[in-house]
Amino acid sequence: MKAKDMRELSVNELTEKLSDLKAELFNLRFQHAINQLENPLRMKDVKRDIARVKTLLRENELKSAQ
Repeated sequence: MKAKDMRELSVNELTEKLSDLKAELFNLRFQHAINQLENPLRMKDVKRDIARVKTLLRENELKSAQ
């Protein structure tokens, strides 16, 4: 999901998306540990999506503080 699309989501939706991504990353790490991960590049994508969501949450936090 692109940052442009994520900007349209509400804060609640972003926090829900963040928790989903963290759960997915946990599962990917577990699969990687037991050598069952089919696409290791997916971990990189999920980490980037987590960073995007956290950035957008922080931007929203700073906007509301002004």
